[in-house]
Amino acid sequence: MVQQAIELRNVSKKRRNRTIGPLNLNLPQGYITALVGQNGSGKSTLLHMLLQLTYPEEGEIRWFEQRYVDSLPLEVRQSIAYVPETSQPEERYWTAEGAGEFRSHWYPAWDHGYFEELLAKFEVPKGARLGKMSKGERRKFEIAAALAARPRLLLLDEPSSGLDPFAWKVMIETLRKYMDQTGATVVISTHIVEEVRRLADYIVLMHQGQLLGMAEKDSLFGSWSEISVQVEQEELDELAAELPGARDFTVETPGVASFISPQAEQNEKRIHDLGVKVIKTRSLELDEILSLWTQGHRPILIDQERGE
Repeated sequence: MVQQAIELRNVSKKRRNRTIGPLNLNLPQGYITALVGQNGSGKSTLLHMLLQLTYPEEGEIRWFEQRYVDSLPLEVRQSIAYVPETSQPEERYWTAEGAGEFRSHWYPAWDHGYFEELLAKFEVPKGARLGKMSKGERRKFEIAAALAARPRLLLLDEPSSGLDPFAWKVMIETLRKYMDQTGATVVISTHIVEEVRRLADYIVLMHQGQLLGMAEKDSLFGSWSEISVQVEQEELDELAAELPGARDFTVETPGVASFISPQAEQNEKRIHDLGVKVIKTRSLELDEILSLWTQGHRPILIDQERGE
C-alpha cells in the first residue's frame, strides 16, 4: 500500500475574498506533486498550511500518516524544507555561506559538502550579501540551502522565478537526481507547464480556492485530442451527435472541420465506421488539457479515497 506524505481531510481556510477548500487530498511519499492553477487559486495557502505558517479553520492535516493536535514536533519540522515565493528579508545582510552556517544549526541532517557543491553548481557568488544578489542568484541559494537540509518533504513555491534557462535546467536535473537518491517527497507550486512536464509525477489542479482533482501526469497526455475530418457543413451536426464527449466543433475551411475529443482512438474508429475521413489527429498539449479541466471537462482522476 502506498504510504502518504500528506493527507488533508475537509480542510478549509478563510481568506478575505474567498474560502480555500474544503480540500481532500492524499500526496504519496516518494513522488513529485505539482500544484497548478491561476494566481489566487489557493496554492500558496495550501503550502503555508503544510508548514503551519497558517492554520485551517476546519478539517485535519496529517504529516507522514500522523496527526498532531497542536504544533508539529521539532523532528518533523526538521524533515521539511521550504523555498518560498519571496525570499526571507532577515537573511539579506548575510552571505550565502553565512546563511548556510546559520541554517545548519536547525537541521541535524544538514550536508555542508552537498551545500558547497550546489553553490558551485548554481554559480552562486561567494562572499556577496544575499540582499545584493540578483533575484536569480538569490533563488539558486534558496534551492541549494533547502536541498542541503536533506529533507524528507520539500515544498517549493514558484522555484524557478528569476532563473535563466541554464539555471532552470540545472535546477530540474538537481531536483530529479535528489529524488532518485533519497526517495523524498516534493510538492511544487508552479505555473510553468514545462516544469510540470519535466518534474511532476502527479498534478493537483486548483481553481478559485477549490480542488478540481488529482491525476497522474502521464495519464493526461493523450486523454484529449484534436481531430480534423473531411465533412460537409450539413453533416457536422450528425457527426457531433455520434461522438459523446466531443466538443468545440469548428469549420476550418469548406469541407474540413475539427473538434476536441476524449478517447481519440475509440472515436476515430466510430468516425471511420460513419464513412468520414480523418485528416489528422493531434494530442493536446498539457496546458490545453489543464484549460479544459478548469472548464469542467475532467480527465481520469486519482481515487482520493484510496490514494491510487
